[in-house]
Amino acid sequence: MALGASLQRRWYGGGTPPLWTRPLEALYGLVVRRRAERFRADPASVVRLPVPVVVVGNITIGGTGKTPLIVALAKAMAQRGFRPGIVSRGYGGSERGPYLLTGDDDPSKVGDEPSLIRQSGVPVAIGRERPEAARLLVDAGCDLVLADDGLQHHRLGRDVEICVVDGERRLGNGHLLPAGPLRESASRLATVDFIVVNGGVPRDGEIVMQLEGGVAVNMADDSLTAPLADFAGRPAHAVAGIGNPARFFASLAAQGIAVHGHPFADHHAFTRDDFTFADGCPVLMTDKDAVKCRAFARPNWWRVPVRAILPEAFYDAVASRIRASR
Repeated sequence: MALGASLQRRWYGGGTPPLWTRPLEALYGLVVRRRAERFRADPASVVRLPVPVVVVGNITIGGTGKTPLIVALAKAMAQRGFRPGIVSRGYGGSERGPYLLTGDDDPSKVGDEPSLIRQSGVPVAIGRERPEAARLLVDAGCDLVLADDGLQHHRLGRDVEICVVDGERRLGNGHLLPAGPLRESASRLATVDFIVVNGGVPRDGEIVMQLEGGVAVNMADDSLTAPLADFAGRPAHAVAGIGNPARFFASLAAQGIAVHGHPFADHHAFTRDDFTFADGCPVLMTDKDAVKCRAFARPNWWRVPVRAILPEAFYDAVASRIRASR
């Protein structure tokens, strides 16, 4: 984890990549290109579903806001007459799938992000092999599949691609893994249908997304809520096992909260031992982390839900692209 933190500082802090990463970057880039070329050269290896598929992903390591976007997208497409379902790999869970979530699955089985997404009421299927998992959604009556984090999963055919970019960190130093944060070359952005930028200043052709979350929900009693402004001027422990904990900590600090940040690895499997705070200060965490901590939550623990705000014109454009694809 220390190595990962050191690399991320170089990736996003403007530092020169260590020399040992350069040959590995070249090898990684070769593998990525050849894999993509293999699927382009053999269309029969790409699984086409009988319903449209929209992929939501990114080309960088770390959190960019895909989860709130895909939840908002599912809601918007339902309002436009579709019956969407979401397919995910289920990273961090033990279930290999294909598996259709029931709504009360243990996050340790199905993964934290699928558990959180399922709470929105949208059908969710997981599986190491996404096409097989997606078929469960079709069998369940979905006429639109939204693929969570599937840009690099070329085996699943797609009709629309949406790439999410962190508006503050952008593409870091522009290098491929492990010299930089890129899963694919920056030129990949020119091939997607929509680029959504989370915060920051959008560039030409990008759609701006804002994450809104000004209310905390008590983890011991969901009926108890409090504006984040109520926590201003006093200390609180902020816990985050997400791709970009600093963004969460900064959002709380912007509310005037004296944040004691506790970053964990993305998809961290939390236990009681991670919360050895003896000062009685409230604990604030993301919704994604909260789904894994409900069983041992205390009365002064709070989750901070966020929702994605995007222009209605974006949703209209996506719906039009979907209808034109089939």
